[in-house]
Amino acid sequence: MILELADIRIQPGQNAAFEEAIQRGLASVIHHAKGFERFTVHKGIESAERYVLQIVWTTLEDHTVGFRQSPAFAEWRAIVGPFFAQPPVVEHFNLLAQSA
Repeated sequence: MILELADIRIQPGQNAAFEEAIQRGLASVIHHAKGFERFTVHKGIESAERYVLQIVWTTLEDHTVGFRQSPAFAEWRAIVGPFFAQPPVVEHFNLLAQSA
């Protein structure tokens, strides 16, 4: 299990449109990707144009190769990319510990 963490900054005043777009993109594109397990999206409190997207993938390659090198990635970016103020910072993590 691999956690993808994307720190997303959007253009000011685009919150409602971005929130609709990211939910649509997650449902129509990401949800169907091989190795996709689940996601969460968090909206910043102190920084209203900041979002943290967490996606759990079965393997790192499911994200970095299977998804990122597929036509689905271009489809995803066409949906959410127009709202980005800058490219998202994306990193991957292995689970170390969790609560019961």
